Amino acid sequence: MRIGRRRFLGGALAGGAGVVALGVLGERLAGGAQAAIAAASQAPATHQWAMVIDLQYCNGCKLCTTACETAHYLHADQTWIDVFKMTNATGESYFMPRPCMMCEDPPCVPVCPVNANFRTAEGLTLVNQSRCIGTRICMNACPYQARYFNWVDPRPAPRQPFPQEPAWPVPQVKGTVGKCMFCAAMLPSGKVPECVASCPMGVLYLGDLETDVAVNGLGTTVKLSAFLADNDAVKFKESYGTHPRVFYILGHGQDLETDTQTG
Repeated sequence: MRIGRRRFLGGALAGGAGVVALGVLGERLAGGAQAAIAAASQAPATHQWAMVIDLQYCNGCKLCTTACETAHYLHADQTWIDVFKMTNATGESYFMPRPCMMCEDPPCVPVCPVNANFRTAEGLTLVNQSRCIGTRICMNACPYQARYFNWVDPRPAPRQPFPQEPAWPVPQVKGTVGKCMFCAAMLPSGKVPECVASCPMGVLYLGDLETDVAVNGLGTTVKLSAFLADNDAVKFKESYGTHPRVFYILGHGQDLETDTQTG
């Protein structure tokens, strides 16, 4: 159920029988890595972030990947959101963007020997690079291959609009692991992640399970629960028991469990 083109994170939205007021988006993780972790574990969860990816409209342009790499000053192999060419059982091809799945039961978190990985109260899995010692155990634990090791020095980056912390790890730190973090530092100021904002087809939606709304980069706002139900949304590798918070809308005979990656 599409509600129309309007702002998502800045005022009132039509949602269900009445108007859903998003209100204040919560305090930004700030004050250094340790304070960020403490705030994440103690602050009340006013949002529960998720993402919806509509595979019906993805044309494989990879502008989401480019926007992410540009905003976070990543090297070309640091594809925090990548777009894969997939082939279904009938030989038909389609494109599948893959960010971090923001699992509710992330296997990457408990395996870290120094507790560098943690999950916020709002459902985001982040990496504390000031603690990470580069064991890469978390990379092996992730069934989605959504983590990347920083083998070389980061790209030079100018002064950033946010402190360097788990919510905005720019620049990256050599010898540590990095990953998609849904542009966590941008969310409290009413902005959607760079990948969502850059998609010209409106494929990517930032969703909030708490307020039951989602928006794409074109400004199309939907009632999240109805959008997922009406389109029979699925999760990737849900059988792994990780309970991802990224939902996929199919439309070309896809089966994400059995289709093969061809590019």
